Amino acid sequence: MTADTLAEARAGFRDILPPLLAAVPIGLLFGALAVGRGLHPAEVALMSALVFAGGAQFAVLDLWAAPVPIGAVAFSTGLINARHLLMGASLAPKIAGFPRLVRLVGVAVMADENWALAERRARERPLTPAYWIGMAVPFWVNWVVFTTLGALAGSFLGDPKRIGADFAFTALFIGLVAGFRAAPRAGAVIAASAAAAALAHLAVGSPWHVVSGATAGIAAAVLLAPAAGDPAIAGNPAQAGDPVQAGNPAIAGKTEVRP
Repeated sequence: MTADTLAEARAGFRDILPPLLAAVPIGLLFGALAVGRGLHPAEVALMSALVFAGGAQFAVLDLWAAPVPIGAVAFSTGLINARHLLMGASLAPKIAGFPRLVRLVGVAVMADENWALAERRARERPLTPAYWIGMAVPFWVNWVVFTTLGALAGSFLGDPKRIGADFAFTALFIGLVAGFRAAPRAGAVIAASAAAAALAHLAVGSPWHVVSGATAGIAAAVLLAPAAGDPAIAGNPAQAGDPVQAGNPAIAGKTEVRP
């Protein structure tokens, strides 16, 4: 491993450390709730490793019953995670030069937090495999470990609301969105996404606000995107016309906690 590769991996881990720490109480809470719903700790670990989507996993717990309503679970989780299509499309050209295995592992462990950090990094310099793996894989490992510990600890953990830990991810996402504020047209995109998500949540509830916020954000970005002859594009195409990089509609339209 070269010095540059090691430096990139360290940079990735440094950037993901705050979201990683914020995920700890949420992971513990999910594990405790899951065993309360009848899941075995091994099943909790397997779900976190294969699904790796906190919002979808919490949604499953809300629907968990005997027998399990497979159709409702598939529909709700699919709707919540539909934003990954947009996130993956945005990230694809930035990791196109990665080795195939790294790309597959990278998208398998993609989450809102490491996606947003990767987009922010790509505005400053090209993404490298070392940076992406150094950021994404520890975040996945952290979620699997602490949801499993939560399942093993069960009711001993108590309610994280007592110490305000339930607000950790909300604060984190506010910070991530704020990181895009310097991007062209970011304010309008974020405002459109947040407004649509809030209205949908008030009108029809979860999980429709996720898709509504993402759709509104993308629509606003496309409508506000500069024309092909805009001098800003010629100066910096990575920052000028990317309809998703101008803001994260998935984050702005998301109120569930997730890794």
